[in-house]
Amino acid sequence: MIALALDFAFACFGAAMLMNMWVVAAGRTVEDRILALDTMVINAIALLILHGIWAGTAVFFEAAMIIAMLGFVSTVAYARFILRGNIIE
Repeated sequence: MIALALDFAFACFGAAMLMNMWVVAAGRTVEDRILALDTMVINAIALLILHGIWAGTAVFFEAAMIIAMLGFVSTVAYARFILRGNIIE
């Protein structure tokens, strides 16, 4: 039963990743693209955690934590660039 749930979750998050890629490629504004990239980071974290459950190893959970930290920093940097025009003062 858990294998069926994992397959369904992989399919859902994979489809969400494809939709986010579409928004990144064809988004109207820069803000839409940044939100889509942030959502892609969240989907990548979910896919890593699902793969860690499927493989039965904890390495993927640590990788998900690193990607979460990098995603947060990159989203803040993008937002700061849009608001001020520079990242580092």
